[in-house]
Amino acid sequence: MRSRTSGLVSVATAALVATVAGVGGTLPIVLAAAQAVGATPTEASSWVSGLGIATALSALVLSVRYRMPIITAWSTPGAALIASTAGVPGFRAAVGAFILSAVLILSTAAIRPLGRLIERIPAAIAAAMLGGILLRLVVAMFEQVPHQPLLVLSMIVLFLLARILLPTVASLIVLVAGAALAWSLGLVKPIPALGVSTLMIESPSWDAPTLIGLGVPLYLVTMASQNLPGFAVLRASGYQPPTQPVLAVTGAVSLGTAFLGAHTSNLAAISAALCTGPDAHPDPGKRWLAGPFYALWWGLIALFGASLVGLFTALPPALLATVAGTALLGSTASAMGAALSADQDRLAAAGTLAVTVSGITLMGVGSAFWGLVFGLAILAIDRLLKVRR
Repeated sequence: MRSRTSGLVSVATAALVATVAGVGGTLPIVLAAAQAVGATPTEASSWVSGLGIATALSALVLSVRYRMPIITAWSTPGAALIASTAGVPGFRAAVGAFILSAVLILSTAAIRPLGRLIERIPAAIAAAMLGGILLRLVVAMFEQVPHQPLLVLSMIVLFLLARILLPTVASLIVLVAGAALAWSLGLVKPIPALGVSTLMIESPSWDAPTLIGLGVPLYLVTMASQNLPGFAVLRASGYQPPTQPVLAVTGAVSLGTAFLGAHTSNLAAISAALCTGPDAHPDPGKRWLAGPFYALWWGLIALFGASLVGLFTALPPALLATVAGTALLGSTASAMGAALSADQDRLAAAGTLAVTVSGITLMGVGSAFWGLVFGLAILAIDRLLKVRR
């Protein structure tokens, strides 16, 4: 009995740590995305609550149905993409792009050749597109140094130390310590009272450039940077997750919550690693119990999303930018390293990275899409010349 109780405590704790680390480190990126597309505070609250609903529902259904710790999350690279995309003509156009991304994920679950087509995009090109998206938010962190040097530089130093001692919760430590420092410097606005979220049904608008420049890249970065690594984490822990049903469930919840203003949900990678290893439960057959507990914690996120948004909005922009930048620094390094590691694809990857990070908008379509197009074009030309030789 004692062993059973301790096992439940361990999976509940692992799920709580995964939730807190995920939310604390990446919510500023979601709020930056909401600001970039012109969402009001109420719309941003609905966005966060929608993500909480999608994460809780998908993790609960998949974990219970397949008896595996199938942990889901919001798409952090997707939020970074939204935050770095210029020229989106309003929140409703962004919602249309979210719907398209969800439909494409559902199509991938239903049509096997589409999934194979995504897998055939060279890893270097996909990594370069992701690296360009993330790099813009990392650079934004350093742009805040002239405005709040003490706050930003202190948080960066703390992050470099925390990632050595406690890498899993380094971003959370930076957030808490940065908030305390900002409070002592008088930079924190009045914090609103605790309140339950109000969900808003958003009516999408179908803006073709936004669908192409945001919806398609959102789908691609979610698949390449979240779902594929998420499957890899589960397989590395000895599980064999059913690919198509998992994509079908995450795509369906993403489609439903897109009408609440929430962007795409997907398999988690880092958060999943906290729930799939022996620290969560010594018995691999019992680790699926982390899923229901994880769903419980995310249900609370959904319920009090408005309060979370209010709390983070009260913090200074320099703090939010630094939390986002430090949280994405490791992912940026990994993406750029993967992009430039293969000699034969290096030029194409460099072209993808350069165009993506430029932030250009052509014909209303954002730089992530054009970076992908440019990189694939370079790759096609290189291979055509090699064939002719």
